[in-house]
Amino acid sequence: MKDPRFAKLADLLVDHSMQVAAGECVLIEAFDIPSDFTRVLIQAVSSRGGLPFVSTYQQSVLHALINGATIEQMTMIGELEKSRMQQMQCYVGVRGSHNISEFSDLPADKLALYEKYWMQPVHSGVRVPSTKWVVLRWPHASMAQAAGMNTEQFEDFYFDACAAVDYRAMATAMKPLQELMDSTKIVHITGPGTDLTFSKEGIATIGCAGERNIPDGEMFTCPVRESVNGTVQYNCDTLYRGTVFRNIKLTFRNGRIVEATAGAATGKLNEILDADEGARYIGEWSLGFNPKVLHPMKDILFDEKIAGSFHLTPGQAYEEADNGNRSQIHWDMVCIQRPEYGGGTIYFDGQPIRKDGLFTLPQLQQLNP
Repeated sequence: MKDPRFAKLADLLVDHSMQVAAGECVLIEAFDIPSDFTRVLIQAVSSRGGLPFVSTYQQSVLHALINGATIEQMTMIGELEKSRMQQMQCYVGVRGSHNISEFSDLPADKLALYEKYWMQPVHSGVRVPSTKWVVLRWPHASMAQAAGMNTEQFEDFYFDACAAVDYRAMATAMKPLQELMDSTKIVHITGPGTDLTFSKEGIATIGCAGERNIPDGEMFTCPVRESVNGTVQYNCDTLYRGTVFRNIKLTFRNGRIVEATAGAATGKLNEILDADEGARYIGEWSLGFNPKVLHPMKDILFDEKIAGSFHLTPGQAYEEADNGNRSQIHWDMVCIQRPEYGGGTIYFDGQPIRKDGLFTLPQLQQLNP
């Protein structure tokens, strides 16, 4: 018997996130997820008059493909995938993984080929700016393990955090925050190991309430590229390229990361940040406020939405909130500022607007969990 929660999630993706209209081409990419959900998603698209196109992947097979990658091969795959993406009006990527460390042993140069010639031109170049897209994870046992829950408990949490949030009410509640951020010139962030300032003057603010990510609940913008100065200490473990990084600390001078540490993984951290010039500059800054996501689980689509958190992202900037930074890297690193994680304060133009994870201004308090 199919899980009845599948249909609720599929309806959210088709109607709220992608807003599929009759005649629109919808690309479904399914990575290691149950075929039952893929079928439900196809049916949901078709019932709205959309035209579903489907690719299914296995992470272990993709591992073998990347491990043997050549420039010529990745370039050709990228060109083929780019051509297909250009014909799509909508995209949904449902990404599961039976082993969150599947890519941990892949050589950095092979991953760089995959990112530069396949992922970046197809997804950053076409999908993100040109389609109505949404991405989400799938609740496999490996995800439950990373979150410190048993599988059934995690599945309940997953469907609650993803499909039981009132995203329309969230969209209304976050409008005052968007207006405030749009008028802000200087941001100052303090907390344990953190004292950071930057300008966001002239850069747009984008609210996210289920249109692009599920789960959702963030407001993102971008620092002026050369304006970031000071130090940030992240307190969430972050999984990137199959490796878990802990206690990342970054120091900035005139926008550039001049020092980066992560304990035993410091070497690997700096190897990634040396991928290209843009990898040592920031491409996004965001505040998270999903009321049902409270603790890190080494999955960025959840962790970046944690209530009372922010993420500051080395690498590629989004065109909607663009500071001109370009990179094959886009690495969301998260810091939670609620009291149990050490606290912290965010100031806009000298005024505290969030303290210890809670918005302090009356017009923003509907976003508190």
